[in-house]
Amino acid sequence: MAKPELAAIALGSNLGDRAAALEQARDRIAKLPGTRIVRASAVEETEPIGPVPQGPFLNQMLLVETALEPRALLDGLLAIERAGGRERAERWGPRTLDCDIVWYGDRVVREPGLVIPHPEIPNRPFWQRELAELHVAHPTA
Repeated sequence: MAKPELAAIALGSNLGDRAAALEQARDRIAKLPGTRIVRASAVEETEPIGPVPQGPFLNQMLLVETALEPRALLDGLLAIERAGGRERAERWGPRTLDCDIVWYGDRVVREPGLVIPHPEIPNRPFWQRELAELHVAHPTA
């Protein structure tokens, strides 16, 4: 494992018990190897983004310190999504749990399935509010 770095992880849920899904995600993220949650924003309800009609989301941003490399962190988050009942049926569709790496230290990653900083930061005002609540200043936020 690498030297620990700070990363921002966005959580979202709009199916089932949304609050419980976020709580389970936080618990599971805290158990990832070499990872601890430093701070968490308040949970907020937001309208869905995209063309698919669906219910509102609960969202939250976590600031974590992790020794996992970005790809390993993503793999852990995808496993947490699956454990939370996530099925990837429709892009921008409803989901029990969504875990996104918003940024990871000062790294820029452009790989298949992994782009850091997350390209949607400018289009998600709630992410910007949550990052500000965590007192995180990042050039892409």
